[in-house]
Amino acid sequence: MAERNDFGAVLRAWRERLTPSAVGLVPHGRRRSPGLLREEVAQLAGVSADYVKRLEQGRGRPSASVLDALSRALRLSRDEYEYLCVLAGHAAGGAGFVPRQLGPGARRLLDRLGDLPVCVCDAAWTVIDWNLSWTAMGCSATEVALGRDRNMVWRFFVAPAPGVPPGNSTRTPERMRRFREQVVADLRAASLRYPADRELASMVADLAARSADFRALWETARPGRYYDDRVTIHHPVVGDFTVDCDILAIHDGDLRAVVFTPEPGSRDAQRLALARTALAMSPHHDGS
Repeated sequence: MAERNDFGAVLRAWRERLTPSAVGLVPHGRRRSPGLLREEVAQLAGVSADYVKRLEQGRGRPSASVLDALSRALRLSRDEYEYLCVLAGHAAGGAGFVPRQLGPGARRLLDRLGDLPVCVCDAAWTVIDWNLSWTAMGCSATEVALGRDRNMVWRFFVAPAPGVPPGNSTRTPERMRRFREQVVADLRAASLRYPADRELASMVADLAARSADFRALWETARPGRYYDDRVTIHHPVVGDFTVDCDILAIHDGDLRAVVFTPEPGSRDAQRLALARTALAMSPHHDGS
């Protein structure tokens, strides 16, 4: 009981120390304190406000996936995340497991490149965070997805259906072939670095069982650098626009940042700016 109460007290303290503006939210109405409300943490973490309340009151034990979501919502450091895991009775990921937390460098990248669409993936290519410009592109399928459906390799080879490009973006056949080769090679290298990660091993096994294309690429995968890439975004409001796609390695946490950049002054840049404006004006947008 004491351990659960300690968890709730720490969770509440870390919620109250974080302001809405620090996580891209616009505060509404009168507030008793400058910190985040339970409803705001729940929204950021993808859980209910009642569930956050129960956790703070020491009722219930969060799963490892909920801990990951809470740590992202509360902008926890690696040390804080591991401490929260201990309080919740979970072992934090260590050697042999894919790191799934954003360090301060990755967080600053998301915050400072606000005008450019950026998402951050772990070493297994599971999307773990993104900025508002990424949301503005209409990539909501990735944001609301859970589990493997948030993994880019899984979506390229299995979901929504084999051979169907995921999301609202397309590449030329040659660029798509090259990109698939690169991410499979990267995934294979990750599987060698993190041999104890059962979820990664299970996903690779299922990919191989369900996709002949994946099996062929896995067997011939060779480590290599990422080449220049271009992606066309099919936006439901502003129409199509094309952006360059760059993959940046973030060594702290073994992360990958996917960054989209339009040519300055181009029609593509104008349409991306209009997409951000459309998101800001959307009645469903609340700044998250």
